[in-house]
Amino acid sequence: MEQVLASRSVSITELKRSPSAVFEQAGSQPVAVLNHNRPAAYLLSPDVYEAMLERLNADLRQAIKEGVDSGPAIPADQVFAELSARFADSKPAIKSRGKRTA
Repeated sequence: MEQVLASRSVSITELKRSPSAVFEQAGSQPVAVLNHNRPAAYLLSPDVYEAMLERLNADLRQAIKEGVDSGPAIPADQVFAELSARFADSKPAIKSRGKRTA
């Protein structure tokens, strides 16, 4: 069974029947929308969604900064050449499936 990551949940049927009531009861809390007792979606208030996006953007900016500060850049063609050389021997053999002739 999948984990429900919200303290409140509602069935899709209940959400379709009365979406305004679900939003009102949820307030600023996230709501799991269940389909056959499994999470199908999560409803978030605009404030929670905006805060989540701001946090993701801040984390992304920090990761980019750490990457930039980690050392000199390596040209992409050099990286691809090294990857090609490293994995050239590990490619699986592909067998041809040509037409049989009688």
